Amino acid sequence: MGKVGNKRMATLLKAMKRWAKTAFCTSTNEKIAVAKTKIQESEWLAARQRFLWQRLQLWLLLALICLFTFTLRNIYDLYFPLKEFDPLPEAFRTQGLLINLAMLVILIICFSLHRTQFGQRYPGLLFVGSSWSISLASQLFATIKGFAFPDTLGWSLLFLSQATFIPVSWRLHLMSQVGLLIYYFGVNTALGLPTPIAEHPEIYNVTFILYVFWLCAICDLGVYLYDRLQRSDFYAHQELESAYQKLKVAEAKYRSIFENAVEGIFQSSPDGKYITANPALAKIYGYSSPEEVTANFTDIEHQLYVNPNRRADFVRLIEENGSISEFESQIYRRDGSIVWISEKAYAVRDEQGKLLYYEGLIEDITKRKQAEEALRVFFHAVSHDLRNPVLGTLMVLKNLLANPDSKITISRSILERMVQSSDRQLSLINSLLEAHSSEVQGIAIQRQPVQLHTVVEAAIADLEPMLAENQATLKNSVTADLPLINADSTQLWRVFSNLIVNAVKHNPPGLELTINATIKEDKIYCTVSDNGVGISQQQSDRLFDLYYRGNSSRNSVSLGLGLYLCKQIILAHGGEIGVNSALDKGATFWFTLPIQ
Repeated sequence: MGKVGNKRMATLLKAMKRWAKTAFCTSTNEKIAVAKTKIQESEWLAARQRFLWQRLQLWLLLALICLFTFTLRNIYDLYFPLKEFDPLPEAFRTQGLLINLAMLVILIICFSLHRTQFGQRYPGLLFVGSSWSISLASQLFATIKGFAFPDTLGWSLLFLSQATFIPVSWRLHLMSQVGLLIYYFGVNTALGLPTPIAEHPEIYNVTFILYVFWLCAICDLGVYLYDRLQRSDFYAHQELESAYQKLKVAEAKYRSIFENAVEGIFQSSPDGKYITANPALAKIYGYSSPEEVTANFTDIEHQLYVNPNRRADFVRLIEENGSISEFESQIYRRDGSIVWISEKAYAVRDEQGKLLYYEGLIEDITKRKQAEEALRVFFHAVSHDLRNPVLGTLMVLKNLLANPDSKITISRSILERMVQSSDRQLSLINSLLEAHSSEVQGIAIQRQPVQLHTVVEAAIADLEPMLAENQATLKNSVTADLPLINADSTQLWRVFSNLIVNAVKHNPPGLELTINATIKEDKIYCTVSDNGVGISQQQSDRLFDLYYRGNSSRNSVSLGLGLYLCKQIILAHGGEIGVNSALDKGATFWFTLPIQ
């Protein structure tokens, strides 16, 4: 019960750890999104602050000019009385000039403050202050003189000019309006002051209230809508700028890829000319620069291919399939030498389907072709000089074992040993062929989602007779709760089998082995450990080399291919492999596999 409980607890802890990691990542992503939104909002507020400060200067200048014209009007009225002022109180008419001059002084002060650090830091405060200074100056004067002054003309000019020239932060506009209206309706009502118009002494009526309400509402609504439009435009501009920067980075990245790629990259016209080429293509063709390639190749069909028909095949295959891959041909280099190339290309067409050009990659495969030719010779020699004779001998021996009436007087045990020897020789020859094939073509793997514990169990089951024969005990600690891996189960079976066989083969009977697998970051870390004689550091450094044989093998028939093939299989899966060992301290072979 204790072991079962511990196992369940370990499984639960692993599940909680994965959940916490997922939750943390989600929380982190959300925090990043919130932080990005806050940064954008901060940038927008800073931009709006700058806009408010810039437009405030323009509005203050306009207010100065506007107020100056009304001051000239009052000066004109002193010498040439205007009949339009007849309904106003005499005090207001005679002292209006002083009020205008006072407001001019206030505007000049605000204009001066605008240029200071205070004005740049608090443009909203300066906006409200200057607005109240203009609107409340005449109201204070009227209150002192004992009447209310409904200055609808002045208010209209003030609110409309602010909404037109400073169309941001509608709350500031509302604040400047409400402050004035509270004073007009509140103070005048509290003091019971009448208007200077004898026919309409009341400070408000329905028409007046509707006019003031809609004047303020229209101004604030216009500011609000423009502010939202400006905000949307700002964010769109930010996104566009971000996209432009990403595009520049991408262009630089792909330009770097184009310039530094190992493969040749090209664009060729339908009539057989190179439109673009990268430095790698120029190097493959024996030229010093891409410009020389585009300048010299005007007839690819006859200038490039050893067999001129290859260009026609190139065009035909693209027309039939839309693209080509591994299109191998012999070509002439600039110096007249012949090399092999492999092309991958496709046709680029416009919206109407008209062919514009061909685009693709070119790889120099001359060394591969030479290696393949050498490999074919090698395969022929091994197959005919080694494999076929062994197969023939093996067939004769098996026939002898199967025929109890044979007159050849050879004991059955000798025949069985001869069969085993022939089997080992055939296995070595097949491994030798596979090793050389992997050197040229690489290990072929068929990936699919795999549960690692099933692969390990299959390998152990197949090796149980060998383990029993060598009195070896094996502990399998690979659990079923490991995540899936994208791998070739057959090839992984070979890795585990080879590592187990290798351990048994190089140690005396009674060996103890342990197989384990754990999660480390984004990979599964697998180990095959034993308590055997161990491996020296000098041997460990060369253990995975082709044809390397250890000194402690109890089986003399070995070419050192098993560990080499293990390394090729693990590398093909995107993992790493190695060994940790010392003499008389056992050995631990380890390898990693990426999690799906």
